[in-house]
Amino acid sequence: MIYLDNSATTQPYREVIEAYQKAAFTYFGNPSSLHGLGLEAEKILTLTREQIARLVFAKPNEIIYTSGGTEGNNLAIKGTAFQLRGRGNHLVTSAVEHPSSLEAFTELENLGFHVTYVKPNERGLITADMIEAALTEQTTLVSILHVNNETGTVQPIEEIGKRLRHYKKIRFHIDHVQGATKVPISFQDGYYDLATFSAHKFHGLKGMGFLYKKEGVLITPLFHGGGQEQNVRGGTEHVAGAVSMAKALRLSIEQFEHKKTQLMNLRNKLMDELETIKGVILNTDRDHSAPHIVNFSVPGMKPEVLIQALSAKEIYVSTKSACSSKKTEPSHVLLGMGMEKARAESAIRVSLSFQNTKEEVEMLVKELHKQIPKLLEVLR
Repeated sequence: MIYLDNSATTQPYREVIEAYQKAAFTYFGNPSSLHGLGLEAEKILTLTREQIARLVFAKPNEIIYTSGGTEGNNLAIKGTAFQLRGRGNHLVTSAVEHPSSLEAFTELENLGFHVTYVKPNERGLITADMIEAALTEQTTLVSILHVNNETGTVQPIEEIGKRLRHYKKIRFHIDHVQGATKVPISFQDGYYDLATFSAHKFHGLKGMGFLYKKEGVLITPLFHGGGQEQNVRGGTEHVAGAVSMAKALRLSIEQFEHKKTQLMNLRNKLMDELETIKGVILNTDRDHSAPHIVNFSVPGMKPEVLIQALSAKEIYVSTKSACSSKKTEPSHVLLGMGMEKARAESAIRVSLSFQNTKEEVEMLVKELHKQIPKLLEVLR
């Protein structure tokens, strides 16, 4: 099996599963309980929060546990909009965000908020100038996807963050789900107020994530109940999930330190080979993209045809975001970049991890050289 759909989800590390099993069995007490088992669970939860904070250069009280990227984005976006409604009702995002963010903004529009969707340039980039031009006196939030989940485009979030520091009433949220452990950032400089993480994108387990919330930043909770997570996210804490996520984050950061060059070389090799295949158009920009995502189109071919041909060889790639891959409409990301419909509806995404090898990429390339010309001939 050659798994190349890591932007959809990653295979959990064996050590992560083992850590989850041990924590789930041993520290099963409710952290809110006052007896010994509860206090023990609370202690473990505190330790995981401290470890995650160290790994992302944040403070423990800036780590809010969630169920993953979708909840994290909704909590950051809606929570900020509701919290700051008295200051203004204008929000800024881009036209190429993940569906979990775009649909949150759509819902806010239904509730009376005004949203500006900034269109990227032809390379998929959203510049600080574009963001600043969209601001108004009523703007309270700017939310930008750090690494695009379809094309791998890396947005200049540090530059945007520096620019937004001049606007004291505006909060800056980044969707860091695809960037975590692949395109690392630091929270020490204070450019970001909120950032979303999801464990299963860095070899953790599904159903666990966290939201970085800068100290002093207030957001309105979406869940109410027992006041857990500093009264931001009610609900019994998932201790085993937190333990396994901390383990996955540490292991993935270690992998980045040792294998970041190898990962970039694999991506470059794949892009070089794709450029030699007739009918293929690259959608990923070499100069402004992450080391693990390559997007290309084969106009005239339905992407699912190629996906199934590769799947028959146990090579697994995808089309767009896993959240919308079963929908038939063209990629909103590629359309947002100004690409024609035929290109946007025939896109394929290959997403790598530190576990992939040169031999696996070579096998994929071999099959693409074989399958694409053959399938295009059949479709003529």
